[in-house]
Amino acid sequence: MRAEALQLVEDIKQSAGLLRRHLDVDVATRRLAELNAKSEDPTLWNNPELAQKVMRERTELEESLGAVSRIERDLEDATGLIELAEAEGDAGVEEEGIALLKAVKAEAERMQVSALLSGEADGNDTYLEVHSGAGGTESQDWARMLFRMYNRWAERKDFKVEIIDETPGDEAGIKSATLLVKGHNAYGLLKTESGVHRLVRISPFDSNARRHTSFASAWVFPVVDDKIEVDVKESDCRIDTFRSSGAGGQHINTTDSAVRITHHPSGIVVACQSERSQHKNRATAWNMLRARLYEMELEKREAAANADAASKTDIGWGHQIRSYVLQPYQLVKDLRTGMTSGTPAEVLDGDIDSFIQASLAHRLTGRKDDVEDVD
Repeated sequence: MRAEALQLVEDIKQSAGLLRRHLDVDVATRRLAELNAKSEDPTLWNNPELAQKVMRERTELEESLGAVSRIERDLEDATGLIELAEAEGDAGVEEEGIALLKAVKAEAERMQVSALLSGEADGNDTYLEVHSGAGGTESQDWARMLFRMYNRWAERKDFKVEIIDETPGDEAGIKSATLLVKGHNAYGLLKTESGVHRLVRISPFDSNARRHTSFASAWVFPVVDDKIEVDVKESDCRIDTFRSSGAGGQHINTTDSAVRITHHPSGIVVACQSERSQHKNRATAWNMLRARLYEMELEKREAAANADAASKTDIGWGHQIRSYVLQPYQLVKDLRTGMTSGTPAEVLDGDIDSFIQASLAHRLTGRKDDVEDVD
């Protein structure tokens, strides 16, 4: 079997293995049998809420187990076709088999991402904050580019996006901004994007055309829905009002409609200035605070949270998760997974799905690849 086909087979086996590991096929099969028995109980629908939960879990398990079996069956069929074509010297059929392998790989990758999004808040909408690092205008411009990248990614997914808060830079770019992304699995898909992002380029603000390194951070936390309770004492918070600083028409700066809430026990600060109504901005800011506190609780439950929290102590060298190099060569490299792209322009236009998929898989497997930094 030629090298291309062998690599496709290896990739598919890895995806299928990851799906099996995540699902725990033996446990899932036993659980599905239990749910099938419950679904046949005529008294189940006496409790509609419980019945819906049972049927939803049953459907999800059926789909997941079916996907694993289908991928493994299709892999066997495709490799069998290629081996038969090679034995008979039929190049046309061999190409057909390779095309089938590519289709199986695409399906395996799609199912892998879906399977990885099984956390309790993964299906929720999400807030995404971007903050510029030290470096003035250069870093503030990079923060704007990063913010646009996530905005474009959300638009590609047909997610609804709202700018909740934005603080313009001194000369260009932004000092910080908050985006609300609404869509199924928005938080689950974006959660591994939290961290420091580094840009290397010839600065458009440097008259000597020197190469500059800039930093900006992205922090992601889920919108807390009605099913999740987060107790926040108002006595633990300070609420400030101020005039909005962003674009918003002739009325934007005439009243103190923007709201900032500081939660003293955690040190969390949230702000909202997207509405002209102080009441609406206050309600949104409270929701953001509850979401941030909930995200902190989720981190405490994960073994990897310690490293993630440590990376948030500084926006600079040694804490970055991804490097974007525009000069002297073109490369985007994720420093956790080793995933690379030679087309930074496409990545900065929102094409980050391959990085998201790789980081989700890395988070599950816990692999620590030996990845060298990008200069």
